[in-house]
Amino acid sequence: MNCCMSTRDILWYLVFTGFAVNYMVRLNINIGIVSMVKNIPKSNNISYSNTCVQTVISNSSANSTAPTISITDEPKFDWDAKQQGLVLGGYFWLHPFFQVAGGVMAQRYGTKLVFGVSNVMQCLLSFLIPLLAELDYRALIFLRVIQGIIGGVTWPSMHNLTASWIPPNERSKFLSAYMGSSIGAALTYPLCGLLISWFGWPSVFYVTGGIGVVWFIAWWVFVYDSPAQHPRISEKEKKYILDCLGKTVTTKKPPIPWKRLLLSRPMWMNVMAQWGNLWGLFTLMTQAPTYFRFIHGWDIRMTGLFSGIPHLCRTTFAIIMSTFGDYLLRNNLMARTNVRKMATAFCCIGQGLFVLGLALSGCNSTAAIVCLAAATGVSGAVSTGALAGFVDISPNFASVMLGISFTVTVIPGFLSPALVGFLTHQNQTVGQWQIVFLIVSFMLVVTGVLYQFFATAELQEWNSPADEKNNHELGKLEPLLTTKSIDSIIKEDQNSLEHDIKHNKILIN
Repeated sequence: MNCCMSTRDILWYLVFTGFAVNYMVRLNINIGIVSMVKNIPKSNNISYSNTCVQTVISNSSANSTAPTISITDEPKFDWDAKQQGLVLGGYFWLHPFFQVAGGVMAQRYGTKLVFGVSNVMQCLLSFLIPLLAELDYRALIFLRVIQGIIGGVTWPSMHNLTASWIPPNERSKFLSAYMGSSIGAALTYPLCGLLISWFGWPSVFYVTGGIGVVWFIAWWVFVYDSPAQHPRISEKEKKYILDCLGKTVTTKKPPIPWKRLLLSRPMWMNVMAQWGNLWGLFTLMTQAPTYFRFIHGWDIRMTGLFSGIPHLCRTTFAIIMSTFGDYLLRNNLMARTNVRKMATAFCCIGQGLFVLGLALSGCNSTAAIVCLAAATGVSGAVSTGALAGFVDISPNFASVMLGISFTVTVIPGFLSPALVGFLTHQNQTVGQWQIVFLIVSFMLVVTGVLYQFFATAELQEWNSPADEKNNHELGKLEPLLTTKSIDSIIKEDQNSLEHDIKHNKILIN
């Protein structure tokens, strides 16, 4: 198995596909709901003033009574924008409160178990979505909440595996595997669009759930929590990994220094950058189908195809940036902190500027898709920026810190759909969507600028509390040992001198 690629390469592919599956089951309902709910309400129930669809509807109504936006599968549910927002946002309601638990569980039970089981359980629950949607939208919200709870432990658990397997100068490239989430999103939109047009919207949840079950089988067979546990890794690769990691990662995890960790400025700078990045990413991912449907009048297949393109851009940019970042580190061309700041400038500031372009694109659908693709694309630099920063400052507690980060930064996942629902409910206009995107742009630029001033990627002292304590105690004993040694030497010299004097007296006599 290892003659063709290293164990780390195999791990990269399984992590990549694992995150793709994670986002498939998280996002399948975002495209499915477009066909699940009934078509655009009549113009007397919803404002179309200053919207790109207005002209199309006006022209079509003069010649035909057929609806402008066609959805192949017959919509079944009469859910308004607020109810749809609850269904989409339900996943995130309790999701934040299980992030830290995911990091701690990974330290105790290993990433193989925590990440693998949580992923496959979400997939199995996906099979139940059509049934519960038929019962009541509130039953569907309940299922989404359960999925969110289980999904809360997935992302933080992966940093424990990264810290245990990946040498410091390869972290950026390996963390690009996390961008499998974007490929999952990119595939979900067109795949679900085709499934809906061929087999109806329930097929979306059966197919994506089935893909997740197949992935879990491969994950369970090939993944181990550390090089020492892997039965098929070569001795050469194992030695290389362990030598590179050195003492930064301990075999037995030390107690979590909660106070030092929670008061750590470097950790909170990474959290802040993640807040801005994920506010933008969640908004663009979850709302893109609705935005293009209502504002630009695209049907389900066009929405699925073009909504997936930005995520392909994100993965591509992540791989390019991470390769470049690791190259700079391996050749000592840039300090680790500066590499992280450079990447975060692309991820947050660059993304914010492209979202600003999206806000100003108006009815120009070409400009809108270009800005959306570019904004989502540069967000992939997070694998070389703040996401890697957690492992840099403390490999031993990286999963716990990522859990804290997602406890805070998953909040935009339910705030964003609620805000969009509030701003666009029965008011699907270019102006309202412009407000949505201006808020996103502000969040991104401000967090990106602050990161440039206050972030660092240096290894923190509290990464190894036991070593720090021993060094501190040794430091306190050193002066005592030195004083004691000097006193002993003086006393020994005096005794020796007295002995020599006595001995000489005896000889004289």
